[in-house]
Amino acid sequence: MSFDAPPFAPAGAVVPRVPISFELYPPRTTAPIEALHETIQQLASAAPRFISVTYGAGGSVGGRSLDVLRYIREHTSVEPLAHLTCVGNTYAGASRLIREFLDAGILSFLALRGDPPLDESQPFLGDLESSAQLVQLIDRAQAERAPYQERPIPGVPGAVQVTPRRKVNIAVAAYPNGHPRSTYRNQDIDALLAKQAAGATLAITQLFFHPDDYFAFVERARRAGVTIPILPGIMPITSPARLRRVLELSGEELPAELSIDLEVEPTAEGRTEIGVAHAAELVRELVDGGAPGIHLYAFNQHRTVLDVLTAAGVLPEGGATSPVGGALQLAETSGAH
Repeated sequence: MSFDAPPFAPAGAVVPRVPISFELYPPRTTAPIEALHETIQQLASAAPRFISVTYGAGGSVGGRSLDVLRYIREHTSVEPLAHLTCVGNTYAGASRLIREFLDAGILSFLALRGDPPLDESQPFLGDLESSAQLVQLIDRAQAERAPYQERPIPGVPGAVQVTPRRKVNIAVAAYPNGHPRSTYRNQDIDALLAKQAAGATLAITQLFFHPDDYFAFVERARRAGVTIPILPGIMPITSPARLRRVLELSGEELPAELSIDLEVEPTAEGRTEIGVAHAAELVRELVDGGAPGIHLYAFNQHRTVLDVLTAAGVLPEGGATSPVGGALQLAETSGAH
């Protein structure tokens, strides 16, 4: 299935107007995980193409990432997508981790360079110098596996069905307003071209606040030869503290109107409404402008992102109703949006 095809959903289930997906992070403690499982079920009810799960640099919270991915795979019909980072990983360690994910049935990945650790006393950044190299490593790990798989045939003792093994999907990051460490204007386009050449099948953007940022970036990327889908990443901002944090990490310019609205609103409920309305308007303009889908950073909370999609008209009023989803081939042809 391509990213443009409709997701699998039982009759009567909610199907979004355009493809959607979500990002979660694994629990940072060993506290009960039931709340995250409930969030996953609620997000799955919106029929997303995939739910991605972040992975700490150098393997921090890595085991918990795999636990969350397994839960998505075993308890929903949504494609789980694993984040992998270069920073802090050796070739051997990254290869071992990729094989562990593949053995668990995880076939979709987001290959990231990752941010250097804040602790400068640990200067090791890893053997992999770019996410393009990580894309190649994922592709190589899959190529080492048998091209076919055997599955038992129910009711026929000893009989197996031999089927082709599904190819991995590899997503990468894109930066509409430039990566904070970029040194020239088209460096991010050149990097995206390198990732595509290495085997990437989808790009997901970092957050941005204005639709023109996305459309201008896509136009430049297409002119340069990028053909894989470029999915806009949307982060609902519901507090001044979150806004300050994401600006610090991303290097994005301050969205003045949103910042003022959040600062003057005295209640948490009001700030959430402001953040939802701002994100919903951005989603509407992106969808109307032809974006191939919407990827939302959920912060492990389902209500806000589902409210954004409903307010934007991507989900019907009343939201998602039943836990369904769709398997995903992120892109297998170069003719995607």
